Amino acid sequence: MKKVVVIGGGITGLSTMHYLQKLKIEQALDIELVLVESNDYLGGKIHSVHNGEFIMETGADSIVARNAGVLPLVEELNLQDELVYNATGISYIYTNNELHAIPADTVFGIPTSEESLESSTLVSDEGKEEALKDFDLPNEIFTKESSIGSFLEHFLGKELVEKQIAPVLSGVYSGDLDKLTLASTLPYLVDYKDEYGSIIKGLGANREQFLAAANKKFISFKSGLSALIDRMEEELQEATIYKGVHTTTVAKNDDKYEISFSNHEPIEADYVILTTPHNVAQSILQNEELDADFNKLKNSSLISIYLGFDIPDNQLPAEGTGFIVSEKSDVKCNACTWTSRKWEHTSENSKLLVRMFYKSTNPAFEEMKDMSEEELVQVALQDIENSLKLNGEPHVVEVTKWNDLMPNYHLEHGQAVQSLTKKMSVEMPNVVLAGCSYFGVGIGACIKNGKDTAALIAAKIKL
Repeated sequence: MKKVVVIGGGITGLSTMHYLQKLKIEQALDIELVLVESNDYLGGKIHSVHNGEFIMETGADSIVARNAGVLPLVEELNLQDELVYNATGISYIYTNNELHAIPADTVFGIPTSEESLESSTLVSDEGKEEALKDFDLPNEIFTKESSIGSFLEHFLGKELVEKQIAPVLSGVYSGDLDKLTLASTLPYLVDYKDEYGSIIKGLGANREQFLAAANKKFISFKSGLSALIDRMEEELQEATIYKGVHTTTVAKNDDKYEISFSNHEPIEADYVILTTPHNVAQSILQNEELDADFNKLKNSSLISIYLGFDIPDNQLPAEGTGFIVSEKSDVKCNACTWTSRKWEHTSENSKLLVRMFYKSTNPAFEEMKDMSEEELVQVALQDIENSLKLNGEPHVVEVTKWNDLMPNYHLEHGQAVQSLTKKMSVEMPNVVLAGCSYFGVGIGACIKNGKDTAALIAAKIKL
């Protein structure tokens, strides 16, 4: 019998274990499954908090429904009846101390037609004129490994990118667009430019798929995203699960691996899957041959602040679901989600629940990272007063600091992961790296990575 140990009980680790258990049953694999998590609960960045009439997510607040594998997993877990979808509505960019609607006919702020470009209140006439060069300027230098910031600015102009596109994309991918590749963000834009001769025309020709995806684009569950985690844990009948157990080292011992812990007896394994953040994996493996590549991988930080008020959410100043902040504004936050509006299940009586985001790319973050919870709440309340013109003391507060835990896919990321994977196959051939540090940051990407990793291990066992 072979023993497979998954270290890390976030969504990647749970997905890996879920699909390993499925393959064990379907293929009659002679394997023992063990999952080890350092926290006292599973889920990692997925964690729902219930407080009074509010449901708050300390990490991700939803799953992109269209990602392959997401809805099939929901069905496998019999959670269809628990599904909830986001309310659709206008999204805004807060700039020059005003809310400006992101034109509806856009994809990540990128126009899909000349009419969409003209309708923007964020860009000047000169900026709109500059963006029209996309229709005539051919692509002669850019590939999917190019910076998405350089690509977009070259064809669409500096103003449109800075004022309308960058706030949206930076909000999604948590990084400087000049340091993010097209491959790690929107690789199809290069294909559209090459095929249609224009980014705008390419998006316009494929408008239907994007508009369809925008409606009911995100999913959650009636009791919060933790419903997915709880059900996955319940279904793992073939696995031994250790919570609150801290892994210290994984050492090669002939053709097996000895896993040591600070508060548990060692475990000997045939296969080890590390789904922890890359810096934790590096510390656990303690292999100098891997350090150069590990050191190229980067994380960023985020502070999330939920505030629940005894105020009806219909007092918000506009229809919609929230705003992203551009330059030249009187607030410190990067974004604000009107959670009670976007996710009706999060507020039982439609009272106002907002979520404020403060990222490490934010000039204010350096000062904020050492603030107390009370001080952070005061910053958030001032931002709400400035942007939404609402005053009030929150009845519920939930502050979460994700320090150096948000993967940042910079220009060298893909190359570093490829090199690291190659070296791992030589140094520790039956130890596999998985998770958002390497192969995609969304929950859907993590589920797919877990499924692929399970298939890889099963194939190794059957050799």
